[in-house]
Amino acid sequence: MNDNEKRIKALEEKLLEIMTINQQLIEEKQQDTNLNYSWTGNLGKWYWYVPTNKVTFNHLKITALGYSESEIPEEVTYQYFTDKLHPDDYEQCMQIMRDHLNGKIPVYDVEYRIKAKDGSYRYYYDRGKITKYDKDNNPVLLAGIVFDITEKKKLEEQLAEQNKLLYTLSFTDGLTKVKNHRALIKILEDTAIDANNNNETFSIALFDLDNFKKVNDTKGHVCGDMVLENIAKIMMESVRKSDTVGRYGGEEFMIIFPNTKKEDAFKITESIRGKIEKYRFPCDVLATISAGVCEYDGTSTIELIRKADTLLYKAKDNGRNRVESL
Repeated sequence: MNDNEKRIKALEEKLLEIMTINQQLIEEKQQDTNLNYSWTGNLGKWYWYVPTNKVTFNHLKITALGYSESEIPEEVTYQYFTDKLHPDDYEQCMQIMRDHLNGKIPVYDVEYRIKAKDGSYRYYYDRGKITKYDKDNNPVLLAGIVFDITEKKKLEEQLAEQNKLLYTLSFTDGLTKVKNHRALIKILEDTAIDANNNNETFSIALFDLDNFKKVNDTKGHVCGDMVLENIAKIMMESVRKSDTVGRYGGEEFMIIFPNTKKEDAFKITESIRGKIEKYRFPCDVLATISAGVCEYDGTSTIELIRKADTLLYKAKDNGRNRVESL
């Protein structure tokens, strides 16, 4: 190849390079034009040209954060957005993008919090993918779409709170605010499973108010309800954090003592009995309780309750206001 041919070849290569750059500029301009379209239900599309790190996007993505059009830089880089990410979401977003750029995942798909102008955070859902590679299979262009899902997230949080409340209510006695019968049975069964798996034991105490019908008949059900509320309060204040207090039904209560021998459960139960005996209840009611304490022997929770109930009525037969244990 002579010098003339070399110069012509060099000019051809330079011309091809200029034409390629020009085509890229035309494409970017076309993308900018497309982004002016008002996308219904989302914040529009975005394009990231990797070699120059330039991002073109629908300005709704930024104006939704409280910025005006005049505050948006003329040229925006990828870091313009990542710098606004919530610190707790930053690394996850970066890792997902790295994984996509490295071909580990087919799309960039992520939810994150992004900082608004006023310092608050909004939730965005971003989804995109590489749409163009160079001759060496390196990413050149990514295209994606972004949604503001803040209201959706707020609704999800409200629903989660409501579900949590409903779940709590479904396992809570409406009057005394301790666990209800349903919750007690479930916790009792779970405690038995844990005891069997860990070669441990546990105990329960079953309580019944003495002569409670007389309280309702002479003082009325309102006073009777207040007595039940106060007894539940005394029990809750007397047990350990690991213990469970519940209303088994009517004027009956149960306490579950996990990983506890009957001797220790008896001491706590006797302490509760003594406090109730001395307590001045509303409506000038004097109340006492009888209780049966039983330790799990590895059989069944039904048998455990039956034994505790037998001990409870033994306490009743022996004069009430007492605790019986095997």
